[in-house]
Amino acid sequence: MNGGTACATDAGSPAYVAEGLRGLSIAAVPGDTDPADDNRLSLNYRLWPVSDPALTSTLSRPAVVGAEAGVDVPTDDLADGQTYAWQAQTVVEDDASDWSAPCYVTIDDTHPPTPVVSSSNYPEGQLDQGGEPVRFTFGANSASDVVGFEFGWQQDLPVPASGSDPYHDDPANFVRADGGTATVALVPPAGVGSRTLYVSALDRAGNPSMKAAEYSFTVASTAPTITPATASPEFGEKDVLTLTPDPALEEASPVVGYSVTTVGGRHDGTTTVEAAADGTARLPFTFDGVSGERVEVSSKSADGWVSDTAVWYAWADTTPTVRSADYPENGAGGGAGVPGTFTFEPKVKGVVSYTYSFDWGGTEQTVDAEADGTAAIAWTPPDSGSYAVNVYATTADGIQLATCTYFFDVN
Repeated sequence: MNGGTACATDAGSPAYVAEGLRGLSIAAVPGDTDPADDNRLSLNYRLWPVSDPALTSTLSRPAVVGAEAGVDVPTDDLADGQTYAWQAQTVVEDDASDWSAPCYVTIDDTHPPTPVVSSSNYPEGQLDQGGEPVRFTFGANSASDVVGFEFGWQQDLPVPASGSDPYHDDPANFVRADGGTATVALVPPAGVGSRTLYVSALDRAGNPSMKAAEYSFTVASTAPTITPATASPEFGEKDVLTLTPDPALEEASPVVGYSVTTVGGRHDGTTTVEAAADGTARLPFTFDGVSGERVEVSSKSADGWVSDTAVWYAWADTTPTVRSADYPENGAGGGAGVPGTFTFEPKVKGVVSYTYSFDWGGTEQTVDAEADGTAAIAWTPPDSGSYAVNVYATTADGIQLATCTYFFDVN
């Protein structure tokens, strides 16, 4: 092995190694038929430039039968663009095997130029209709040794592991070149607006371009439409949301489902809904967010396209109404020691009780609601001054609704 690649025994087809990326390590496996020699083995290496065999370097290290015993070649012994040959032999004290057949390796620390990137269906500089994968073509920009490309939607492109075949192991980020070019079809990250693909050329030694190419394009919104069966759903009432795909998106590739996220309700979470043959879907919905509820929906097409997100809001005032003829809101009345009556009235259905406290941090008390959802309490202020009553309602389903703060002054 040399530089993580297999030995090349043909001088006309050497292995190419980017010594500047990871150094040059050469490795062989020793062989010996006498078990008594196991603890006395070592490996010798010799390496020379093919153009000048007299400049031979020698290296050695202890070895174990059946296991690789590699050495790192000093960088001072290597030059960019130079082809080297190297051999190995097994040594037991004064005995040595024949030298192995030579391996040939060329040092390549020259980075390829920035590749050329184009797209046939998502041109730069205009608003492109989303819905189908982006067809990209990558070009080597006149470089003769480009064997592939790496690409991604993040500026920091992945680094292939030493000795791996990224074109096989990671096709989502690497593609082989054919004659210096490659084509891919990619679904961009979900969303609307500008998208940028970063592309770097890779030469036969694994060197990436010093600078990645950037291809930016703008995608028009492909968000679905959310339509409630009731124009203004009431709190606690069941409704149905109809999800309709963007027409241009549906035409490009049929919508097969939706991802739905609810925020602010009692049963928040994300679920998936299968689309009908026409791309629509019907979603049962109960509005139970005491301070409003948000529904976020994105569609997924058969070709893998994920739309940007549509947002729909439901809102209702769930605070109770507080009334008092004795101590009017934002006004003055009564006096110290003068009792007053406060009436609580619901704005939503199903209220069974009210919890209230006077002034901040006061002791909370709960009063049951009457059949019509109202309740009345009596309270006597201990002193003159400014006061507030904080009150919230609770429904039969145990939902604690939003709090109302009622300010008043005591004469």
